[in-house]
Amino acid sequence: MPACHGRRFHSAGRKGEWSMKEFFPGISKIGYEGPKSRNPLSFKYYDPEKVVAGKTMKETLKFAMSYWHTLCGEGVDMFGAGTADKTFGGTAEMEVYQNKVYAGFELMHKLGIEYFCFHDKDIAPEGRNLRTFQENLDAIVPLIKEQMQKYGIRLLWGTANCFNNPRYVHGAG
Repeated sequence: MPACHGRRFHSAGRKGEWSMKEFFPGISKIGYEGPKSRNPLSFKYYDPEKVVAGKTMKETLKFAMSYWHTLCGEGVDMFGAGTADKTFGGTAEMEVYQNKVYAGFELMHKLGIEYFCFHDKDIAPEGRNLRTFQENLDAIVPLIKEQMQKYGIRLLWGTANCFNNPRYVHGAG
């Protein structure tokens, strides 16, 4: 059985199907508790079912998780290295990206976020050439689709990252 940072994968029954223990154990789905709640893991003012101007807050405020900011950005600034570990317990490159999928969808589920957005490089490692990058995308996309279906979370937008690599400095995108 493959292991991941102290977490055990286990077969979910059908061949090729794997599930994962929680990345954020002990944290249940975050809900509305009102402004007087002392629970730091609760919504104080956002009540998804509250009707405002004829629509529920959930209908009006369609939150989305930005994959790069949430799962990839390491807190780098111009003075040094990153300050946040975003490997989610992975050691091998593809394991890190698979863990980001599991952690991201668990987080969105627990926060009640129904949409996400990403750049291609956010969801799979670039690899050493275009072929490797496409193979990495081909490996990770089915996992993302599986998690989307499992949690009922939809893609708001996906696009190409044409700005991080130095090759784009003069507009190669």
